[in-house]
Amino acid sequence: MTPTPRRSNPRPQATNAHPLRFGYGTNGLADLRLDDALALLADLGYDGVGLTLDHMHLDPLAPDVAARTRKVARRLDTLGLGVTVETGARYVLDPCRKHGPSLLDPDPADRARRVDLLIRAVRIAADLGAHAVHCFSGVLPVNPTHLANPADPANPASTADTTEDTAWKRLAEALTPVLDAATHAGIPLAVEPEPGHLLATLADFHHLRRILGDPPALGLTLDIGHCQCLEPLSPADCVRAAAPWLRHVQIEDMRRGHHEHLPFGDGEIDFPPVLEALAATGYQALTVVELPRHSHAGPHFAAQSLPFLHRAARAIPAGAEGSTP
Repeated sequence: MTPTPRRSNPRPQATNAHPLRFGYGTNGLADLRLDDALALLADLGYDGVGLTLDHMHLDPLAPDVAARTRKVARRLDTLGLGVTVETGARYVLDPCRKHGPSLLDPDPADRARRVDLLIRAVRIAADLGAHAVHCFSGVLPVNPTHLANPADPANPASTADTTEDTAWKRLAEALTPVLDAATHAGIPLAVEPEPGHLLATLADFHHLRRILGDPPALGLTLDIGHCQCLEPLSPADCVRAAAPWLRHVQIEDMRRGHHEHLPFGDGEIDFPPVLEALAATGYQALTVVELPRHSHAGPHFAAQSLPFLHRAARAIPAGAEGSTP
């Protein structure tokens, strides 16, 4: 079925030569009802949405999630919005532990809860016609007793109860059934390198890929701000290096060494080269603005972000599209 946008005005394109597709993450619109958030993004001219599965929007644990998903799918189709499913909700599984439990938790039952969430996400993504399912590894678990007296040198807070080798094994084992589900559904699983997590860098992603035997369903979420924060390569060079595995892109401004998602223009990133690199790779999925800590003013930042990205895209030199790295 051909989508029929709700608005009569045509959606502005970034540039005729470089058909990059921009979205905005619902974790940056957490104070809006999902239907209102989707309508806002369509009216602003976004091409899609990064839909974070959470209790305030589309709750993956709701007993009627299948019916809710069908309703959201119809709404996306009506508005002409593409979608990527994101799984970074802070407290969707545990009201007391941010992003807990993770795929690295010592308790197998806790790891299984995160696996179940990701498999649910794959099913929801398939029903929505999503480009990919995003996820991340989680942080290396720390023994709670080490937090009791962090000033005690004999009991440092950095001492983990899980070795890195054990954590990588847990991660690979936990992701195996998720990748099986993703393969069956035809939806790529896009793992995000996250500062502070076990899988924090592009090099870590490739380590996981080798452990798992390079399964076709395993892809990459590249956060452009994270590249600026800690990668040795520039953000544009990160895009080129990641191109064969790139399934989802998140974008915001950031400063070197500071993991703080910033509105465009408040950080250090030079965006035209980044968008040029994306265009040159032939990347076809969504590039989603990621400003979760600015949700209190989400409509304002959503309205500001798209014109910024269009201006940056118009600065791409002619002929850059399709010139693979």
